[in-house]
Amino acid sequence: MANYESEHTQFMREWLKSHPEQINEQQRGRALWWDKQQDLETQRRYNEAQVPQKSYYYDT
Repeated sequence: MANYESEHTQFMREWLKSHPEQINEQQRGRALWWDKQQDLETQRRYNEAQVPQKSYYYDT
């Protein structure tokens, strides 16, 4: 069972083999949205500014 690969994964592997130019496009798209440098000071301020949520927020 450890060797199972979904049909989608198989399709994507074969498609990327036949369209190698798309690998660079895929990496550029990922860098656009996900691969960002993290600013630890901004993240710390964001975490400190969060307001604790009530356990049942529909209760008034």
